[in-house]
Amino acid sequence: MNKHILHLGWVVLMVSLSAAAPPKRDPYPPPSGSPGDEMIHKYLSHLATKMEADWLVGTKEIFGEDAITSREDWEKARVEWKREYFHMLGLDPMPPRTPLNPTITGTIQRDGYVVDLLHFQSRPRLYVTANLYRPAKVKAGERLPALLYVCGHSGMGRSGNKTAYQSHGIWFAKHGYVCLTLDSLQLGEIGATHHGTYRYGRWWWHSRGYTPAGVECLNGMRGIDYLISRDDVDASRIAVTGISGGGAATFWIAAADERARIAVPVSGMADLECYVNRCVINGHCDCMFLYNTFQWPWTRIAALIAPRPLLLANSDADPIFPMYANDRVINRLERVYSLFGASGDVDALVSVGGHAYRQDLRAQIYRFINTHLKNDPRPVTDSEEDLVEKEGNKKKYPIEPEKLRVFPQESDFPKDELNTTIDEHFVPVASVPAPAEGKFDEWKAGLQAELKRIALRGWPQRVPAGKPLPSPTNAADERLESQEHVEVRIRRTDPGAAAGKEGAQSIQAVKIERIVLVVTGEGAFERPSEWVRSLCRPGDAVYLLAPRGVGATRWTRKNPPNYVERSHALLGRTVDTGRVWDVAATARCLRARHPGELPVVAFGEGSDALLAAYAGLWEPEIVEVILRNPPLSHMDPAAPQFLNILRVCDVPDMLGMLAPRPLTIYHAKGQDWAKVAKIYAAAGAADKLKLHALPVE
Repeated sequence: MNKHILHLGWVVLMVSLSAAAPPKRDPYPPPSGSPGDEMIHKYLSHLATKMEADWLVGTKEIFGEDAITSREDWEKARVEWKREYFHMLGLDPMPPRTPLNPTITGTIQRDGYVVDLLHFQSRPRLYVTANLYRPAKVKAGERLPALLYVCGHSGMGRSGNKTAYQSHGIWFAKHGYVCLTLDSLQLGEIGATHHGTYRYGRWWWHSRGYTPAGVECLNGMRGIDYLISRDDVDASRIAVTGISGGGAATFWIAAADERARIAVPVSGMADLECYVNRCVINGHCDCMFLYNTFQWPWTRIAALIAPRPLLLANSDADPIFPMYANDRVINRLERVYSLFGASGDVDALVSVGGHAYRQDLRAQIYRFINTHLKNDPRPVTDSEEDLVEKEGNKKKYPIEPEKLRVFPQESDFPKDELNTTIDEHFVPVASVPAPAEGKFDEWKAGLQAELKRIALRGWPQRVPAGKPLPSPTNAADERLESQEHVEVRIRRTDPGAAAGKEGAQSIQAVKIERIVLVVTGEGAFERPSEWVRSLCRPGDAVYLLAPRGVGATRWTRKNPPNYVERSHALLGRTVDTGRVWDVAATARCLRARHPGELPVVAFGEGSDALLAAYAGLWEPEIVEVILRNPPLSHMDPAAPQFLNILRVCDVPDMLGMLAPRPLTIYHAKGQDWAKVAKIYAAAGAADKLKLHALPVE
């Protein structure tokens, strides 16, 4: 432990041990009230616990299943981890470092410090509004240590959340630092949103691989670019800090950018067992999380900072960063730092109280930064100056927030800004050309390999067959275990009734010629639709499948916070990925049930059509796919969502990959499926694709 803060370590130990037990009552109880709630919570918790248990295992490509035991192991693994990390933030490829075009729109002179009101562009047309605090007097040629301060979720309206944290900028400027305080994407002067999947149903964020955490990380890295471009900043002495959302952003930035020499995240990280098992994800918006494509133990993000000095600050009664998780995180970080012989450069600071700054936090944070950037370990005695103070129902600010606006009026906003639509631009969408003649197999293999890498991570070569579970003898439906802790329901229906023909033979009397598997959504499990019935034959064994989350296994959906759907992304998958698994597992189970070489034909309508098609892409037992009104793109709100898929391909490419097996699409007039036809032609299977425009209903 660093000798300058030895006393801090003893305080931490005493508080941590007394606060380590989970609270008697969780502030975020698991969902309840729907039949599938217990099932899905058990499934998600099992995955989260397993991922965290393997937290010190290296990348399988490098180490197999062996644990990391040395600094050399860690450094070797870190090369690949950094690539994965940037990908999970939507920063692979990293946007080019285009000109920042920094612009100062005003300056405030105060006693001992100056505030510049500025904006820069982290990428063209993505504007970052900021306040730069600096000492009023600097010696000619002197280069100062610098702070990048990233803000938490403080609603300050048009003035931007940077104005809520002005006390920190003032303190640093008065003590010889340059401090750049950044507005966040949401709650900044040009307001966008962090709440795409938390509140607004933008599930295509998952398919696109877009998270606002990536924007906050990029903005912070470009903020460092701006700091080191200044002739009054020492590029070798830069720290990053912030609380809550700013604490999370501190991790994002420091893990990504080694120019951040020290990091002090305040209440910014828990772990998967906390977020998922204890449902604490419900207390956080989307900027707090990356999409865990490569299924990391969460502490690995923070561990990328090692061996640079890191102070993990928290409060013992913080409901969204609880101590039982904080203790696990700091213990794991200490283990990583020990590999570098740098145990003294990581420490924990715990204050008594809720989710907020207090005097002990401020004083020790300032001291830690002074120690590492100025070699000054003396206690800080003036941390409570220039604070925002409450006066009744109002707050008194050292500087009125309106005076800190970069753009005084909304009419001053840049007309070309992308902030409000950055989710539609930040992560590039793949543009996949159709394969040339004779190149189909190579084209398909490349796309499937990339899908396995970033959309279906961890899938086996083939999904195992589902396992029948005991069902009541009088039950109309069968229970099937498609995956550990996951049940689905299937129902056999009379083939004659399915065909809509009077006097049809019973199920037992019909000679089975093919297996029809119909993927159904909510409310469609009772009997096949008219469309399905019109295409069935007397010799069909017709099965309806209600995948996870449908019918008897439906779970509670509450918007916000969308616990189930968002937790899946935190574990490197989506609900719809699981449903494709269900279709494939059911197809294998049914194929094994019926003797002979019976073909399995998958049917699906609307969103369920793509579940059937994706299952057909991965499961050889599905030899034909028949679809009605599938969405044309994963950007369609009605489409199922798969993590990162739009970074690889879109619906027409995926359907084309089904070649040469028969594919029939009944589609709305005006939809363009020409690319699918082109791919089928390149595969030499043009005759296996049937396209039928449906009449306008």
